Amino acid sequence: MILLRVESVTKHFGPEPVLAGVSFEIRPGERVGLVGPNGAGKSTLLRIITGQEQADSGEIEPHPSARIAYLEQHPEFSPGETLWDVAREALAVWIAMAHEAEEVAHRLAAATDDAEHRRLALQFDRLQHELHRHDAYNLDHRIERVLDGLGFAQETYQQPVEQLSGGQQNRLLLARLLLSGADLLLLDEPSNHLDVEATQWLEDYLAECQQAMLLVSHDRYFLDRVTNRTFELYDGTVDCYTGNFSAYWRQKAERVEVERRTYERQQEFIAKTEDFIRRNLSGQKHAQAEDRKKKLERVELVAPPRLIVTPPMGFPPASRTGDVVVRVEHLAKAYDRPLFKDLSFDILRGERWGILGPNGSGKTTLLRCLVGEVMPDDGRVILGTGVRLGYFDQRLIGLDPEMEVVDAIRPPGKEFVLQQRRDLLARFGLTGDLALQKVASLSGGERNRASLARLAAADANLLVLDEPTNHLDLWARDALERSLAEFDGTVLMVSHDRYFLNRVADHLLVVEPNRFRVIEGNYDTYLALVRSAAVAKDSSDKSTTKSRDGDTRGANADSMDKRQSATREKSKAAKPKRRFPYRKVEDLEAEILRHETAIEEIHTSLAKPEVLRDGDKVRQLNRELEVHQTALPGLYEHWEEATELN
Repeated sequence: MILLRVESVTKHFGPEPVLAGVSFEIRPGERVGLVGPNGAGKSTLLRIITGQEQADSGEIEPHPSARIAYLEQHPEFSPGETLWDVAREALAVWIAMAHEAEEVAHRLAAATDDAEHRRLALQFDRLQHELHRHDAYNLDHRIERVLDGLGFAQETYQQPVEQLSGGQQNRLLLARLLLSGADLLLLDEPSNHLDVEATQWLEDYLAECQQAMLLVSHDRYFLDRVTNRTFELYDGTVDCYTGNFSAYWRQKAERVEVERRTYERQQEFIAKTEDFIRRNLSGQKHAQAEDRKKKLERVELVAPPRLIVTPPMGFPPASRTGDVVVRVEHLAKAYDRPLFKDLSFDILRGERWGILGPNGSGKTTLLRCLVGEVMPDDGRVILGTGVRLGYFDQRLIGLDPEMEVVDAIRPPGKEFVLQQRRDLLARFGLTGDLALQKVASLSGGERNRASLARLAAADANLLVLDEPTNHLDLWARDALERSLAEFDGTVLMVSHDRYFLNRVADHLLVVEPNRFRVIEGNYDTYLALVRSAAVAKDSSDKSTTKSRDGDTRGANADSMDKRQSATREKSKAAKPKRRFPYRKVEDLEAEILRHETAIEEIHTSLAKPEVLRDGDKVRQLNRELEVHQTALPGLYEHWEEATELN
């Protein structure tokens, strides 16, 4: 069954198409991540699918019985509605069905005619089946689960919607979508307005969801947890990949490398053939030259690699500082409530610290205290010897909106000629006329990159970054991560992007209830510690329960239970649950070898001139290559599991 078919959809907003023949299909159970650079047309495509915009040509064909739900970006609510009312609206179909089942039950009880009784009994059974299938007897529990998971406290359930903040209203729209029970969910940046805890809950919820979904997100951790297919929208068309974001990223690199080699070999073949023709067209080998000329005219050109160009970014070498770059002593700050108090830590030269915590927990305020923009209530911040601080403000207010970009990035007092500034902007992806525009005319992503360029121009050896990945697409984020990883100075950053923190940070300052905790490691280290603490707590709780239950059985029996429980826990820890069906290691190795051998043979074939002259053959080989390359990641994971658990 195909829930949605998109065929050859085009859309223009100017001379160049935004969508130039987009085609794909979505089936039940597929959780598809839609990725592409900023401006590629992802949101436009979703609006066309939902009918909010019209395509210039092409077809959108949802299955006749499929219900499609779209996460709206602009809330519209009826006056006087409460938070609970809006959430419950999503379940109106099942509420009406429950009322219908109740009415049928009453009529069934009163029926005296046998035929009428049978008809009502069949109708009641059908309604009961549907209600059970959709768990419609626990509607209030479902609503509470979703609202609680998205961060709504129970005391807000009866609050009028117009009293909610914009972020809360957007979270309410997400709750209504999740409760709708639609067959296909269209989600455009669903983790916006969510803190880390709510985002993790949403990941778990969607990963367990039976519904299909098409998901746009810049959160790579989120995409990895939720999706099992990836669509890349670029240059007006869609390429399909198997697996989550990380699988796509690997497959994309492999595919580009194959396309590059194939393209370069064909170009080399064409250049050599043209050179032979030019040298021999009027000589003794005239007939051979004419024959090659005819063959060359029949060659179907291979397209250049579908490469998404990333600005390299990069920061200059950092001057040396003292060993302690930042010392924080007993820092405290409160507004209507305490944000932090008695906070102390040292950041050493070359370390990369990330600050992680819920929205409103004081992360940005802490940064502003450290850079001197906000005075703390108590304590002090000491910068080490030779520290030159550069600050990236998530509000992007460091650039004068009335200045041209090429002038706005110039630090005060620095000798920095026009060509140097243009070269720097080009390194951050701002080239041509963009560099001469006023800052106010730039998009969010362009202003972000201009602010990063200004930071690079400051020659700082301590970078303090507040949400530096905001407005950046996945490719720009990757470039920024590589730039910070290569930077030889010190970095302190606040970010909600867990993938970013995982790749860059080597220390985390984690905001927890009534305390800050320093963790040596990245986000994966933090997760491992959280899971370990949860397992220890669960084990302790079970041990306490067993002790109470076993009081009447004597100490020996209780001790035996504890040893058996510990043995079972160790067994579970030593032998995790299988993700793949049982297969012999040698069988998996043989299958992996078959695919790897096929890939090598295809590469060899693609190097042959007679193959490069045949466009159909090249396309066929590339299709076969994609099949083999797509199969390998899953086989490698299966082999790793089999070697560990068999």
